[in-house]
Amino acid sequence: MRPLLCVLYLFFFALSACQPMGQHQAKANASSAGADRPNVIVILVDDAGFVDFGFMGSEDLPTPRIDALARSGVMFTDAHVSASVCAPSRAGLITGQYQQRFGFEANGTAGIGLSDDAVTMADVFQKSGYRTYALGKWHLGEDASDHPNQRGFNEFYGFLAGSRSYFPLKNPSTEQMLQHNGKRVEFEGYMTDVLGDQSVKFVEQSHDKPFFMYLAYNAVHTPMDAKAENLEKFKNHPRQKLAAMTWSLDENIGKLLDKLDALGIRKNTLIYFLSDNGGAHDNTSKTGSLKGWKGNEFEGGHRVPFVVSWPSRIKGDRKFDGLTSSLDIFTTSLDAASIEKPQDVVLDGANLLPYLDGEAKGSPHEMLFWRKLDKSAARVGDYKVVTLDGYGSVMYNLKDNLGETNDLSKIEKERFSQVTKEYDQWTQSLMKPLWDEGKVWMDVCSHIHESLMQNKKAEYKDPWAKARLEKSKQAK
Repeated sequence: MRPLLCVLYLFFFALSACQPMGQHQAKANASSAGADRPNVIVILVDDAGFVDFGFMGSEDLPTPRIDALARSGVMFTDAHVSASVCAPSRAGLITGQYQQRFGFEANGTAGIGLSDDAVTMADVFQKSGYRTYALGKWHLGEDASDHPNQRGFNEFYGFLAGSRSYFPLKNPSTEQMLQHNGKRVEFEGYMTDVLGDQSVKFVEQSHDKPFFMYLAYNAVHTPMDAKAENLEKFKNHPRQKLAAMTWSLDENIGKLLDKLDALGIRKNTLIYFLSDNGGAHDNTSKTGSLKGWKGNEFEGGHRVPFVVSWPSRIKGDRKFDGLTSSLDIFTTSLDAASIEKPQDVVLDGANLLPYLDGEAKGSPHEMLFWRKLDKSAARVGDYKVVTLDGYGSVMYNLKDNLGETNDLSKIEKERFSQVTKEYDQWTQSLMKPLWDEGKVWMDVCSHIHESLMQNKKAEYKDPWAKARLEKSKQAK
């Protein structure tokens, strides 16, 4: 009996000891894997011109810290957002899918905002053990169900509206007030500085755990508010206010980078930098040789500055010419963080890492599409078709004619048919827009598109300019 008892004792001891050790080891492995996962930061700026940063060729707007960020990573020359206006562009970025899939097609949110079924990057990262932070401009819905804290973000420090003053407001609306998780924050100073300071605080709180930060500055969107000292710094500048606002933006991005360096986590932080759409007609931004601007479907409306920096993984100081989209941010970040895509999530973006690592060649996308109500565009290879419903279409070869002036739609008919067919097929996966931008704005946008399709200068770019023109004509 004694030998048998001894054997049984040893067996049960080994069995009981085995399970705790296995669980402990699994936790240790998970902890080790978590320590290696990168932090992810999306720095989204607002209405910036395509050539309004030093790394994009600007000679009159100094941006030393943003330029250093660009040199630390890869600069994309053919990068696009999924919409040419703020709200739908943000909806596409944060969900990683064409926002038209859930009816978010026009600017504003019409009291509807993000679909309740839409899964955000923050949702997935939060469930995967990341701390999640949203800062700055939200513009994805004002209802309680659309609040960032309900869309995957542990913390929200910003405002819900599409724009507001950069300085304190006396009695701000719920949408325009600066808030922290729903509670109003009364601040002094300048909004860009306030958001920059808060981004640093969030990083300090998270140095022991990986984080996902969506840092959405409202700069350089109107109103053209700037600090007095920066206006003085650029007092003789032809674009004084924009230069002053851009300088503040650059300083605060630098502030965040310095903190990441000080904490020793910069190398393992994946940073994206981009604008939410093309430069606006009313903030003195420049689109360089690109045709159009914010709100229309020419290159100036949706081709944007775009940088990806991850020093521990991606070799820096390079350019990438492949066709790329803001939709790629979600997909790429999942791979970087070793997070499996949830089965019920539709993602239209590509994983950029194989292209940046040299494992994949060519373009992440062969095709990209845009639609804002009755205006649309389709890109297939080097060819792009722009359409205004009820008026017609034009086609350009962007490789030969980036400025979109030489219409090939009646010359290369077979190619035109092919691009149009791809666009029609894409629309089959979409739903009807849940709201529009109102007849007044839609008429203005139609005038702009029709003028640009004819290579003419638009007579007006907003409803106020249209009203002034009509009044002037009546007076004559």
